[in-house]
Amino acid sequence: MADYFMNTYHRLPAVFTKGEGVWLYDTEGKAYLDFSSGIAVNCLGYNHPALVRALSEQAAKLIHTCNYYQSDVSLVFAEKLVKACMKAGMQKVFLGNSGAEANEGACKIARKYSLKKYGPGRHTIVTLKGSFHGRTITTLSATGQEKFHRDFGPFTEGFRFIPGGDLEELDRALDRTTTAGFLVEAVQGESGIIPQGEEYIRTAAQLCADRDILLMFDEIQCGLGRTGTFLALEAYGVRADVVTLAKGLAGGVPVGAVLAGEKAAGVLQTGDHGSTFGGNPLAAAAGIAVLDTVSDPAFLEEIVRKGRLLMDTVRAWNHPRVREIRGRGLMAGLDIDRDAWPVLEALIRRAEKAGGPDAAPNAAAPGLLLLSAGERTLRFLPPYTITAGEIDRGLGILKTVLDTL
Repeated sequence: MADYFMNTYHRLPAVFTKGEGVWLYDTEGKAYLDFSSGIAVNCLGYNHPALVRALSEQAAKLIHTCNYYQSDVSLVFAEKLVKACMKAGMQKVFLGNSGAEANEGACKIARKYSLKKYGPGRHTIVTLKGSFHGRTITTLSATGQEKFHRDFGPFTEGFRFIPGGDLEELDRALDRTTTAGFLVEAVQGESGIIPQGEEYIRTAAQLCADRDILLMFDEIQCGLGRTGTFLALEAYGVRADVVTLAKGLAGGVPVGAVLAGEKAAGVLQTGDHGSTFGGNPLAAAAGIAVLDTVSDPAFLEEIVRKGRLLMDTVRAWNHPRVREIRGRGLMAGLDIDRDAWPVLEALIRRAEKAGGPDAAPNAAAPGLLLLSAGERTLRFLPPYTITAGEIDRGLGILKTVLDTL
């Protein structure tokens, strides 16, 4: 059956049939602890009661309606999302399908804002080397990693990449005569879990404010509670002009969002932007269930505690294969002394049959699902609902595999 797919992914050897909590089960009845959340999407894990109930009830009422109209559930979702982002200064939201679409919307907002206020020529969007903002032609143009650019040019012009942490280069790049926006991930995900420094982000915020350049945070992977605050930017004590969200926003149902603060909230007008499926009733219902859970301060405190347990445990190993672990909340990158991909394969091949897809997780040796980020970094993005015991068990599996390399 795999012959019918385009060869766009390096697949690992498992075909999943069901999930429960932080566990996935394949067609052979093998169990796997999931430390990946479908790349930060399944933030509440699998078969979460509130999410399942919301989807089931909404599917029986209304799945989709044209954006000529509103749905009751989409109105509630939009209100809850904007209110959850008010610490960052957000006032309005546009709902789409994905992170790439959200970042496209952010770029359009920055370009139009600058054009209408200053005229042509002030359209450059600055991003960081090592960034990842999507796979459309324009969001690839915004992505500061050459490996994603091969074979797909020519690209949308008007993007500039600078190194993170370099304040002098930041000052030069944020040119008030040519630059419309600065798009930044508070914690870069795809390049190895790289948090930006506090001084760097605060300086960027001040420069953008002084020069009327839109400060735009890509929170698609690091936002929505992943780092222990609802938005990762909150840890820096700054506010944004634009914020983008997706991935875990509806717990596994496709939805993306571009939010705007005071400067940018009125930029897009009728006919400027659209999305056929964006924020439809089914996605909105799922999003409400996620927001009601993740926006709870006690829930966010638990993410911080679990993340600290994960990283402290790995550091205590003092393992010869480990070079560094870094991150925030339940977003961590573990640098090792060899290529990451063979480790991912060894972790998944470790799973043993457990007597069918309904077998208990402890019925046989489970596998572990991790991600890579760069050539030698293992990426941890477990569901927020993971327990301390499951963290210990998953890390025990990883240590066993590292011991054998």
